[in-house]
Amino acid sequence: MIRVTGLEDQDRWADIVKGFSRHDIYYLPQYVKAFRIHGDGEPLLIYYESADTRAINVVMKRDISSCAHFKDAIAPGTLFDLSTPYGYGGFLVEGDAGGDALGKLDAQYGAWCRENGIVSEFVRFHPVLGNYLGMEPVYEVVLLGNTVAMDLASPESIYYNINKNKRNRINKALREGMEVCWGWDPSLLEIFREMYVETMDRNEAQEYYYFEKSFFDSILVDLKDSALIFYARKDGLIISTELVLMCNGQMHALFGATKSESLQLSPSTVISYKAALWGCENGFKTYHLGGGVGGRKDSLYKYKLGLNERSENVFAVGRKVFDEEACGRLLEIRLRNGGTLDPGFFPQYRA
Repeated sequence: MIRVTGLEDQDRWADIVKGFSRHDIYYLPQYVKAFRIHGDGEPLLIYYESADTRAINVVMKRDISSCAHFKDAIAPGTLFDLSTPYGYGGFLVEGDAGGDALGKLDAQYGAWCRENGIVSEFVRFHPVLGNYLGMEPVYEVVLLGNTVAMDLASPESIYYNINKNKRNRINKALREGMEVCWGWDPSLLEIFREMYVETMDRNEAQEYYYFEKSFFDSILVDLKDSALIFYARKDGLIISTELVLMCNGQMHALFGATKSESLQLSPSTVISYKAALWGCENGFKTYHLGGGVGGRKDSLYKYKLGLNERSENVFAVGRKVFDEEACGRLLEIRLRNGGTLDPGFFPQYRA
């Protein structure tokens, strides 16, 4: 049985998710609501149940006609694709998760997708939960790299998992008067938002990463019980901020921002350390920092790895085409209009 719930029934959605022992913030309606505002699609909770298996998956349903490549080529409301909301997700399975059981899930899920005009799905599996394991009966699973999570078992493990260079920077910053505080209120979120825009400008970020005020307003209200802003202060001024999500024993660094003139003070490193200590004191198990761009072992990944050199979380994605014929038509339209297909991009018709 496949049952689909939208944001019009948030209470039911949340109750289903919280019934899974390993649920996380990315599966809750309060999280995905902001990304609907951002234009990422319509959030849906997919719930599957059989005699021995239960599973959930959270997706953004996107109308393919709204993609610039197909605006005048296909009718609105006819073809769609699915993608994991910003962050991580993929099916969480409880009960029988063997190949035969997942084959039955795949059959019912695929039938529902085809009946509802779903052409394909792209999944970013959850690196901390490792839910890519065993999902080959449902998806083509591709391992892209690693992400970094801080182990919050004890203050000592947090400190000594950080590499020596970063420990020295943390100690120096704290000796020289840097302090880390935390809170959650409109004025603090506005400080974060302004600093975030400055950071995106400095990094020449893609347009997608510029979020409207309405996006942050949604986060302020809907995640009030599941988020904090940690901020570093020096000489009375806030110089760096990090928006941290919390749920069911896990913490996640969602967005970070630092004033340009304060980068040399390493305030973001100090924030990560202090946020991890806070998490340890409050019963959390992991603080997930993410990885490099596209799973690569780039400078961003190496920076994060310095905060836990023992972290070995695997970042994997899942790919699935439900309607080969429709996918072929979309590829033909792209080629007919002079498009260049990228074999490494999925789905290719959106490349």
